[in-house]
Amino acid sequence: MREKPPESSENTVFLNIPYDDSFRRLYVAYITGLIHLGLDPRATIEIPGGRNRLDKIIDLIRSCRFSIHDLSRVQLDRRPPATPRFNMPFELGLAVASAKLGSSPHDWFVFESIPRRASKSLSDLSGTDPNIHNGRVEGVMRELGNAFERQSSRERYSVAEMMKTYKAVSHRIEKIMEETRAQSLFEAHVFKLLCTTARKASHAL
Repeated sequence: MREKPPESSENTVFLNIPYDDSFRRLYVAYITGLIHLGLDPRATIEIPGGRNRLDKIIDLIRSCRFSIHDLSRVQLDRRPPATPRFNMPFELGLAVASAKLGSSPHDWFVFESIPRRASKSLSDLSGTDPNIHNGRVEGVMRELGNAFERQSSRERYSVAEMMKTYKAVSHRIEKIMEETRAQSLFEAHVFKLLCTTARKASHAL
């Protein structure tokens, strides 16, 4: 019997993004931007592998008050066989179902890099306006501010301030990788340290 997921916290955000080196800068931008706004990012990389992983992903989404789904990675993987990335739209579907059928409120946001592309690649989203970040760190910060203006614990903030947090964390990445002996930036321990570092940098502003 599955355990009941924890009650959703008002400041938790499920982060559904691609985990690959070409997305590193935007990955760090999402983490630092959310934390700068006083929110708590969660991600599937926190979930250990093994049995019932899908159940754990669903429970993690249900435990979060919000979710962000970045659909900007629609290109085919160059490694054979050439395939698109389906994880992001799949987890978006789980979040939409959670919002419609779950007992706790859940608001979800779609982020993209190119205007009008999501309406073509996922026509069922018709009527939903994605947050367009243009593939830039500053764009992610701007759109996070637009999406979570009402939920931010900061009375006043600016993209310039959010960029200071981002740069402070970016300067610590090499040290974090060295300390953890991590092989990738997309590991659970590294994710937690990035969040901790972002909180310290944000509070120092």
